[in-house]
Amino acid sequence: MSRYTSSPSDCRRSPEKMMDVSADLISCSFEAELTEEEKEFTFLRTRAPGLTFCGCAHAAFLCKLVHSLNLPADGGWSASGGDGDLRVGILGMGQMGKQLLHTLLDKSGIKPSHIKVSSRRPESAVEFTRAGVECFFDNRRLAAWADVLFLCCLPSHLLKVCAHLRAHLSTRSLVYSFPTGVPVSRLAQLLGHDFILKPQYDFIARDAADVWLSCTRLTKDLRDPLLIEASCPLTTSGGISVGLTWVSAVLYSLLNICTSRGLDSSDALSLINAVLKEKCANAVELDARNFIGAAPLRTDEPFPWISLTDVQTKETPLLRFLSSSRPTQQCLSAAYKSLLCQENTTAAI
Repeated sequence: MSRYTSSPSDCRRSPEKMMDVSADLISCSFEAELTEEEKEFTFLRTRAPGLTFCGCAHAAFLCKLVHSLNLPADGGWSASGGDGDLRVGILGMGQMGKQLLHTLLDKSGIKPSHIKVSSRRPESAVEFTRAGVECFFDNRRLAAWADVLFLCCLPSHLLKVCAHLRAHLSTRSLVYSFPTGVPVSRLAQLLGHDFILKPQYDFIARDAADVWLSCTRLTKDLRDPLLIEASCPLTTSGGISVGLTWVSAVLYSLLNICTSRGLDSSDALSLINAVLKEKCANAVELDARNFIGAAPLRTDEPFPWISLTDVQTKETPLLRFLSSSRPTQQCLSAAYKSLLCQENTTAAI
């Protein structure tokens, strides 16, 4: 039989064993028919997978940081009471909402029973309800319940969503907003709430963005040290930047969370510094001046409540400190990579 003739058994070969004969042919590649001018825009193919990966990874990092604080168990997390564990709500079950939920279940260590979803189509989340996540369509109920609320709705729906949430958010609930096109100051007005984190992503290095072309399945990709490194908020190896402003806002969020639990400034700083020291032995200890400047504060006093709107729109003492402290940046990078590479040991219930 000729080497180019296939036998009947060859035709029945499984798809896993079949080769793509065009895989290495330049003439069959996506770029083959593009002009030189058009090739300058091929980096845009990496935009969606890169932003999805970074958005979900950064959200998981925030949740894991909060878990790592080892807050006192008395009083419970939520204003509505409960068993003391952090409660996370996701509003919207589109592409971003589903990817975020996959990430939190896989990476955050949060029990499925402590994650709730509000979606116009609850039936689309059957795979998650089987894992123990409650899914319904009631934005007000979700807002009143959640300690951390992720907004994953379409930008065109944001105005109506904010109107639903406005009177139902607890003052100590952290809102994390993904929709683009609405600045954090406007969002604060719409919600009547100033405890809001809104990441602002920029593509700053087109050549470096090719790393995101390897993304295929988010939960698998989040185990890839190379991709975790590329998504680190304090580096630009993946060509996507969220900036030091986001990093400082995350640290101010931790401070507000400690304040909302009635901790004095000394205890709050001890908890935050302990998290950083656990992940980086040479961590530079943060003190009250790093957060609030020269304002007088006794160690037995709590920190004042910090407006995250101001943190993300104005220069702060912490932003100035982070900008000038390379060791602290390296420590935070180490904490990010360590927390995301850490395996999730929480069983689905």
